[in-house]
Amino acid sequence: MTGGSTLPKRALGRELRRLRERRGTSQAAAARAIEVSPQTIGRMEDGHASRPTTLQVNGLCDLYQASDEERRFLLDLLRELRVAKQTGGTWWRAFADEIPADFNHFLALEAAASRITSWQVTLLPGLLQTPDYRRALTWSAHPNRSSADIERRIDLATQRQDRLSDNTFHMEVLLSEAVLRHGIGGYGVMADQLLHLLELSELPNISIRVVPFMSRSQLGLIVRSFAYLQFPVPSNTRISEPPVVYVEGYTGSLYLERDPEIAQYAQAIHGIRRVSLDEDESRKLVSGLVKEYQG
Repeated sequence: MTGGSTLPKRALGRELRRLRERRGTSQAAAARAIEVSPQTIGRMEDGHASRPTTLQVNGLCDLYQASDEERRFLLDLLRELRVAKQTGGTWWRAFADEIPADFNHFLALEAAASRITSWQVTLLPGLLQTPDYRRALTWSAHPNRSSADIERRIDLATQRQDRLSDNTFHMEVLLSEAVLRHGIGGYGVMADQLLHLLELSELPNISIRVVPFMSRSQLGLIVRSFAYLQFPVPSNTRISEPPVVYVEGYTGSLYLERDPEIAQYAQAIHGIRRVSLDEDESRKLVSGLVKEYQG
């Protein structure tokens, strides 16, 4: 893949389409408003427009009556697109001065994905965390934050979990046994968290499997934690968006989208899945740990 990452461009297109459809505006009307062709609007929404400008994005925001927050989100995406073009290739998104720290591209990807495969070696993925588990982690990472700020973060995480009740969304969770044994928040918090995992594992669109300590392959420890995101095929274009691999870091996040990288992580998923317990065996292991935490 050349010309830098396409991720910000794809996210920009998805958001512009959402705002246009919410307003009930046709592509032709949008095109007239910013003096381009309807085909250009289509390419922009599909993430194929070569150089969307600030003037064009602001004009569409005016037409769609976007809120200040929505406008800022789109302009942040536009800035990310320019940074990605300058860097080229793999996109390492650190929270640098040129990128607003309050903008989280992963949330936009997560909201758009139709399937997420998550491999975790230390902590549970955010979509599966209970508020108390998340609260304990957030306080550890941000001990100087106010209680109100911490609770806002908890509310955001809880809202994200609405995805799990959408049957068109599927999530496969592969967990190292270590994830279940880290005492996040203490015995009571962990017991409740694992009970929550057992409830989620009964949902038809959620699969939770554990890789035990004594598995015959340690590939997952070498690969480390990541999320593999796949996207639905848009009904208007039938052009499938390629998958994205997300690797979270302490000071920044790595987004991978080139074919060789995606293929390597897909192969890693196959290898990790092969040494994991099946869903029933995983439930038995989690149930046993619940009893340990409950004393």
